Amino acid sequence: MVKFDKEGLIPAIIQEASSGKVLMLGYMNEESLKKTVETGTTWFWSRERKKLWNKGETSGNIQKVKEIRLDCDGDALLILVAQTGVACHTGNLSCFFQNFYTKEPASTFNLETLYDIILSRKLNPVDGSYTCKLFKEGVERISKKVGEESVEVILAGIKGDKDEVIYEVSDLFYHTLVLLASLDISPQEIYNELDRRHKEG
Repeated sequence: MVKFDKEGLIPAIIQEASSGKVLMLGYMNEESLKKTVETGTTWFWSRERKKLWNKGETSGNIQKVKEIRLDCDGDALLILVAQTGVACHTGNLSCFFQNFYTKEPASTFNLETLYDIILSRKLNPVDGSYTCKLFKEGVERISKKVGEESVEVILAGIKGDKDEVIYEVSDLFYHTLVLLASLDISPQEIYNELDRRHKEG
């Protein structure tokens, strides 16, 4: 049973279904939760504006709901979504991009992290950034770089040099993610396609 607080709200943690990345925290009332279930996209209650709002309605950065979970006390929601674009108004994929405390830093760098950085460069250009330079040169140039890096991977693979393969595949992954970002394609869309193929056997 869903337990709303005295103001009729319940906190909703939004998590990317594919990567497990926590994207944002919002608040829902009974009506917004109902609309979330009915429409399949996230709806929230703005405590500041005192009105319902649909995530991505104006920006296009919608969140397609995959699953809604209720915590053990029934007073918090965990909503797994497929995120289109970014979740944060700052241009970052996640609203939780500011580190507050780290006792023992662990390496959590992955393709989603790299994509977040690339997307941030696209939305917030930085002088001297190679990524920004690629975006400025356009999708044709980016596509050619993907082709060039693919050849480098092939050559490294033929040589059988593991270190070189790792190096060249890293370049290929990076440039492929730049291509995806340039075409407004999220990694989630690739995961969805792979999942579709997997289910087809």
